[in-house]
Amino acid sequence: MVKLLSVETIENAKPIVLMIVVQSIYAVVNIMLKMVTNDGSSLSVLIAYRFVFSTAFTVPLALFFERRSVQNLTGKVLFQAFLCGLFGGSLQQNLYVKSLALVSATYTITMLNLIPAITYVMAVSLRMEKPNLGTPAGKAKLIGTLSGIGGAMILTLYKGKRLFNFSMHIDLLQQYVTSTPHKSPSGSHVWGIMLALGTSLSFSLWYITQSKMAANFPWHYSTAALTSLMGAIQSFVFALCTERDRRQWKIDWNLRLLTAASGGILASGVCFVLLAWCVRMKGPLYVSAFNPLLLVLVAFIASLVLDEYITVGSLTGATLIVCGLYMLLWGKSKEARQVDNNNNMNEMVSVKDTDKCDSIHIANSSLTCIQKDHDKNTLGEV
Repeated sequence: MVKLLSVETIENAKPIVLMIVVQSIYAVVNIMLKMVTNDGSSLSVLIAYRFVFSTAFTVPLALFFERRSVQNLTGKVLFQAFLCGLFGGSLQQNLYVKSLALVSATYTITMLNLIPAITYVMAVSLRMEKPNLGTPAGKAKLIGTLSGIGGAMILTLYKGKRLFNFSMHIDLLQQYVTSTPHKSPSGSHVWGIMLALGTSLSFSLWYITQSKMAANFPWHYSTAALTSLMGAIQSFVFALCTERDRRQWKIDWNLRLLTAASGGILASGVCFVLLAWCVRMKGPLYVSAFNPLLLVLVAFIASLVLDEYITVGSLTGATLIVCGLYMLLWGKSKEARQVDNNNNMNEMVSVKDTDKCDSIHIANSSLTCIQKDHDKNTLGEV
């Protein structure tokens, strides 16, 4: 019994651990992207190279572990993969880096915290998620989502008094500022905010599309490979149309290459596989609920390497995010247990009905035999 409970506990904890790993990888890559946007790199070319690395990493994995998935490729699956490559790859990443170049990272990351709310509304609208606001689990999911968004807003918009930091007394951001950074033109603030909002919408559409794709194509390595391949094709076409300077296509052994490689192999390659698995197992709302953790991790890493302080606002926001995440996960787990209990009860009722029918059948058979014997005796007497 203890072994069964331990195995069940490990299986329940696996998605949580994997999503924390995903957000940790995203946090590191975000710090690197902040530095790259200051050194004059062509962002569209950087995204194109990123998905080339991602494709080179995920395709061999898919061919090795899930070779049978090729037989299940249909036109519908390829179209869904194209949408995943668009919403989760080329469009999403280009919108994100352009927003980083036009406005401060504070505004961009703040808008990304709308992802759980947008995903929740879309999932409920498409009947992929039941609100169940009349139940404690449904209320916990709603309050948890709002708490995570509110905490993220406090974390980014309110600083307050400085408390402490874990500074290593280095500021990497200043080391990569060149004379030709991406400067925001006049009146571009609103446009940058709109791009960040578009990034959040693209993320939500990606989670929803990936969930639909998993119903017909339940192979997470192959899903990640197809998403990376479609994203690479789309981003290369976009980069060729927008960037004509050949010098921007040359990548030396510097931060640009490191960012493209780590973003492709880790943030797009590894994370695509983990996200595909978690979406298939837990659904799009569960996955999107972990997005606010990105701010907590970025704040901690920035404190280490960018010499930024932990403030009253960041500590309060982080607390609300963690509490909101716990409430949402509790609501999801309670709903899952309720579904399991209902299924078990239905099975028990079905078994009882079967036993009852068998008993009735046996009883009827016995009565039939008794009636036949009685008829024989009656005929004998006559």
